[in-house]
Amino acid sequence: MIRRTVVIVLGFILTGGLVDSGSAQFGDRNIEVHGYLLGNYAGRTTGLSPAGGRFSDFMLSEERLRLDIETWSEAVEAAARIRLDMFHDALGRDFDIDLREAYINYTAGPFDFTLGRQIVTWGVGDLIFINDVFPKDWESFFLGRPLEYLKFGVDGLRMRLSSGLVNADILAVPTFEPDNLPGSDRFFLFDPLAAISSRREQLPGRTFENTELAVRVYRYIWGFDVSGYAYKGFWRSPGMMTDDPAAPTEVMIFYPELFVYGFSAQGRAPGGVVSLEAGYYDSRDDSDGADPSIPNSQVRFLIGYQRQMWEDFNAGVQYHAERMQDHETYTASLPGGFPEQSEYRDTVTLRLTQLLKHQTLKLSFFGFYSPADTDYLLQPSITYKFADSFSTTIGGNIFGGKEETTFLGQFEKNDNTYLSALFTF
Repeated sequence: MIRRTVVIVLGFILTGGLVDSGSAQFGDRNIEVHGYLLGNYAGRTTGLSPAGGRFSDFMLSEERLRLDIETWSEAVEAAARIRLDMFHDALGRDFDIDLREAYINYTAGPFDFTLGRQIVTWGVGDLIFINDVFPKDWESFFLGRPLEYLKFGVDGLRMRLSSGLVNADILAVPTFEPDNLPGSDRFFLFDPLAAISSRREQLPGRTFENTELAVRVYRYIWGFDVSGYAYKGFWRSPGMMTDDPAAPTEVMIFYPELFVYGFSAQGRAPGGVVSLEAGYYDSRDDSDGADPSIPNSQVRFLIGYQRQMWEDFNAGVQYHAERMQDHETYTASLPGGFPEQSEYRDTVTLRLTQLLKHQTLKLSFFGFYSPADTDYLLQPSITYKFADSFSTTIGGNIFGGKEETTFLGQFEKNDNTYLSALFTF
């Protein structure tokens, strides 16, 4: 299947001409082909290796060929796009294809329809996601891949309405896609059920009832971009339960039902831009909070501010908080040996960006710190553009925490340095 796909794509490129301008024209249709070559390499700096892990000091060693193919018609308002990576994972000794996006788009008056695999991003948070409930690749994020690899596509139908009164996005996704969480082969992780090796994952069934639905309604009001959101679907991070509480032999990994309702607003503030966002996570399979294997309902909110401090230097700060509902019920039902989550968890973030040497040199820093969990993640990086088509980035992921059971604290032994080289065409 992989070989056949590669042959089809390469044949499409060759028959398209791939002329110097990167585009070819066939009657009323146009084709453009762009892409890049990318090398990603990351190594753990702690001198430790996970038990049973295959990769020793190195956590990532891969090369990617990106092909971004777009075609459109001038006779009708229609377009199509394929964006895929062919990659070689040297550590896993694997060659595969990552289909990032593949969709057809058609516009009819105020309506815009997109069918196929597409990356959807909602909300105003900077690496803090409240109403952006779509799947994310946290393993890529913690390994230092380019930021675009944090998000990956969903397969569905998206309808967009544009009008003078209100704008709306409606998205239907028939096949559920969970988050890609760090695995124990590359990362040190906290696992309260680590002694049970047998794992079985159960994804939501592919039925009409389980179709994910997401709605965004938005417009510009009094200098702010204001949006309202609603989502019907499932938690992207799994719940876990054992087959026998007394003598467990197998762990079931499952994805409970979730509804989300929220809003966001972003606009000018004195000297910069202010962002506000909130959401209510309604955990439908555990409405009273009595099942510790299912996340309780939550209230989440975010406030952020960003501004240009001086020429080519930008700074942004955010405060994010989550409050668990029915926390007393949750603690009363928690099995022995499991760490207790706080009722209130907050996070502060800081982003600093400085451009130098006619914007060819970029110094960047992003940091997470949770006062409630007393853990953190620091991400410094340096990017240098040798030419318009060639750049390199070196950076790091530095984890820490008071307890190894918190979200960021569990990764303390996974500090890493990464290097990437990018050549675009």
